[in-house]
Amino acid sequence: MVRDREFDVVLWGATGAVGRRVAYHLANRANQIGHLRWALGGRSQTKLEAVRLKLGPTASDVPIITGDNHDTASLNALAARAKVICSTVGPFAVLGSKLVETCAHSSTHYCDLSAEVHWMRKMIDAHQATAEKTGARLVHACGFDSIPSDIGVFFLQNKAKDRHKKPCSHIKMRITTMRGGFSGGTAASFVNAIEQRPKDPSVQQLLIEPYSLNPEGQRRGPDLPEKMMPVKVAYDEDLKAWTMPFFMSPMNTKIVRRSNALLGYPYGQDFRYEEAILVGSGPVGWLIAAMGAAAAGGFMLSMALSPTRWLLKRYVFPKPGEGPDRQVREQGFYQLILIGKLDSGETMRAHISGTGDPGVESTSRILVESALCLAQETDKIKVGGGFWTPASAMAELLLPRLIDHAGLKFELE
Repeated sequence: MVRDREFDVVLWGATGAVGRRVAYHLANRANQIGHLRWALGGRSQTKLEAVRLKLGPTASDVPIITGDNHDTASLNALAARAKVICSTVGPFAVLGSKLVETCAHSSTHYCDLSAEVHWMRKMIDAHQATAEKTGARLVHACGFDSIPSDIGVFFLQNKAKDRHKKPCSHIKMRITTMRGGFSGGTAASFVNAIEQRPKDPSVQQLLIEPYSLNPEGQRRGPDLPEKMMPVKVAYDEDLKAWTMPFFMSPMNTKIVRRSNALLGYPYGQDFRYEEAILVGSGPVGWLIAAMGAAAAGGFMLSMALSPTRWLLKRYVFPKPGEGPDRQVREQGFYQLILIGKLDSGETMRAHISGTGDPGVESTSRILVESALCLAQETDKIKVGGGFWTPASAMAELLLPRLIDHAGLKFELE
């Protein structure tokens, strides 16, 4: 059984930019907990030992497990030893498929920080039935993408039901402030998704369809198809300010909609959800929003063209294993506002904030708490085996962990 495994958590991919930060925060949490059995995993013994050395003397005895992302035998041996595998091996579509398959077959719980919609859908279609039989709980998107959105909507909807006895029929998320960088693994995942589009037309379709991550037979709803080259500038009447598209909106919104479906539509069958970046008011706000949207559109166009994509990969994007420096990680932060509207006309607002660079530092803390929740709250999680979103699998258990240990705040206005 899973509870009899040698390790509570194995961090797989511990030598990358995000993996190293996850290892750091996992080591700190292990010191706090006092009885956590965990291990570092990846391909290189030497690199893993270097990561362990930087964790300090209290982590000197943390075991190291080596293996290959494409070798079935080594992954089977890995999964057999772990209660939960926490993976940071992006691009997941290139490096993560065999591990997910192994966890599904081995009754091993799993979480990652993937934002690769096409890959998630592929994994769900291929291994959902197996995971249901074995009891393996597999949870994608356990980082800044998409826990603040997914758990934030869950939080606001619960407050709406407490106050008004019914959920909000429409919620919009606005990013009011965000500062930070991104890792080489994130860049590689994005590039891989772009390069897959010409090879596989279904990739583009999955990215555009708003309900493409919903269970089969539940892929219709009121939200419209999403554009992958966003240029729209819109005025937010509630906040009296202009907005521009948010780069990760097409990913986060699909996770929130999947949560609603997996939970049995507690937000309603006609629930709508959207995200954007709040810029400012008046003509200046419009100008900044228009310039930002044009820049985003130009960037997506440059990524679609092979010559400019090569230049960005060669000279602009961080390489795999690289990430923002310490100052950027520690001084980064983000603030979000969720505005929910009920059919009766009432409006509710929730504020969400996080400390640390969202792409690496905050994401690392969030992923650690997700892994620990799967490992330590196994008997309290109400769902069985299968592919779940963070909210549908463990929202009530994860929310206090995010507040107490991951630097997040969820506040009702």
